Amino acid sequence: MDLSDSPEDAEFRARLREWLGKVLPTLPPKPSPDDWPGRRAYDLGWQRALHDAGYADVHWQAPPGVRLIFLEETEKAGAPYVGAGFVGLLHAGPTIAAEGTPEQRDRWLPPILRGEEVWCQGFSEPDAGSDLAALRTRAWRDGDAYVVSGSKIWTSHAEVADWCELLVRTDPDAPKHRGISWLAMPMDAPGVTVRPLRTLAGSAEFAEVFLDEVRVPVGNRVGAENDGWRVTMVTLSFERGTAFVGEVVACRRVLGELARRARRTGRWDDPVLRRRLGSLNAEFRALWRLTQWNVSAAEAAHGGVPGVGGSVFKLRYSQARQELYDAAAEVLGDAALDADRTWTADRLSSLSYTIAAGTSQIQRDIVAERILGLPKGR
Repeated sequence: MDLSDSPEDAEFRARLREWLGKVLPTLPPKPSPDDWPGRRAYDLGWQRALHDAGYADVHWQAPPGVRLIFLEETEKAGAPYVGAGFVGLLHAGPTIAAEGTPEQRDRWLPPILRGEEVWCQGFSEPDAGSDLAALRTRAWRDGDAYVVSGSKIWTSHAEVADWCELLVRTDPDAPKHRGISWLAMPMDAPGVTVRPLRTLAGSAEFAEVFLDEVRVPVGNRVGAENDGWRVTMVTLSFERGTAFVGEVVACRRVLGELARRARRTGRWDDPVLRRRLGSLNAEFRALWRLTQWNVSAAEAAHGGVPGVGGSVFKLRYSQARQELYDAAAEVLGDAALDADRTWTADRLSSLSYTIAAGTSQIQRDIVAERILGLPKGR
């Protein structure tokens, strides 16, 4: 597989760099981490700028080479991340594009691309995290609506979201993987209560969501009733296969900054540290190549939906990111404990990566069973 830029890709890269060079200096200051209404406005404003420049649909409809170039160049240039648009652009949007009806795609995709609506993810529950299929949030039919009751936890960006990609149990008597449905729930519906959660890093991008007989139109179901687990696997394949792509580039940038700091402070004279940073450099270069292969292979074999190779990436990337920030602590010394430094917040955030988007234990099971063909554990 040829992973180098085609002439068309090279032209796109040059054009994107030129546009970023013009627009980034004009952006307003970024709001404080705790100002979620301000962050929502900032993130959606950036998405609108991408839309107006013709880059809005790069995550869904662009060829794989263009998609990766966009992520690589925007991260290198220091452009804003998707932020509050994370779930809509990288989870719900691609899922609806792949599984939704024409009417659903027409209703939900344009507002995401124009930077008008924010989505959150209502998957995990207090007793259904790694074992997601054990979810208990119940939905029963009442005419042309589902009535939903239950609770969700670790719901990303719920406090500023317009919509929630929601997993519910529509058939409590079916085997646990077969009685689930995927719904799009309006967050302003009566009966929805959001309670923000503060993380170890001090941020509040997650929330608990409580649902008390919330009515969701049947037309908001993506996929068939009780076929939600299959639709969820599409969502999770995007989450594990492409949602972290930009972060690989960010980690390579951080690694370069660490090496420069080590040279300035004399830490570079330590051969053990040099080998550690060199090993991490090789690791992230390999992960970037794996990402290129995964995205290209998905386009060829699955119409753009990532395959189980995304679990290989997620498994190794989670560990490599933690190793990177362990090395950062070694380079920074006492400064690594300064809570006001970006390094510290990023290191604390890295601890969640072996849990978020499917624990490393779950990823190992997927690799063992679906790629290596090993028997399921009892």
